[in-house]
Amino acid sequence: MTIKKHGSATYEGLGKSGKGHVSTESGALSAQPYGFNTRFEDGNGTNPEELIAAAHASCFTMALAFQLADTGHEDGTLTTDAQVSLEKDGDGFTVTKSALSLKGKVPGLDEAKFMELAEKAKANCPISKLLNAEITLDAKFEG
Repeated sequence: MTIKKHGSATYEGLGKSGKGHVSTESGALSAQPYGFNTRFEDGNGTNPEELIAAAHASCFTMALAFQLADTGHEDGTLTTDAQVSLEKDGDGFTVTKSALSLKGKVPGLDEAKFMELAEKAKANCPISKLLNAEITLDAKFEG
């Protein structure tokens, strides 16, 4: 089974003065602005690293939710923040890290099992597998 999803981007003008728009197939993003000012300054809009962070956080959280359900848990709350690091690399830049920060509350689950499943989700969610960067996880279990 292969699932294909679509995203698109347009960039008009070149370099720092150029302006772009990014859209997703679902319409969750529709001509969302991006450019130099949204990536390297505090301009209004989005940027690729922010989108990767959102994708990684959502993928990881869903993977963990399904693992918890597979072990018989039906109730709980998982909240994940992902911070993607973009570092200067010679003449360009490299995404070097995605730091996941997780808070979880799952009644009837012990912390050791929570941590085991969180590590498994970190290693196996499709976006983790896609990224060629260090991926860390700081998880807090609230019981």
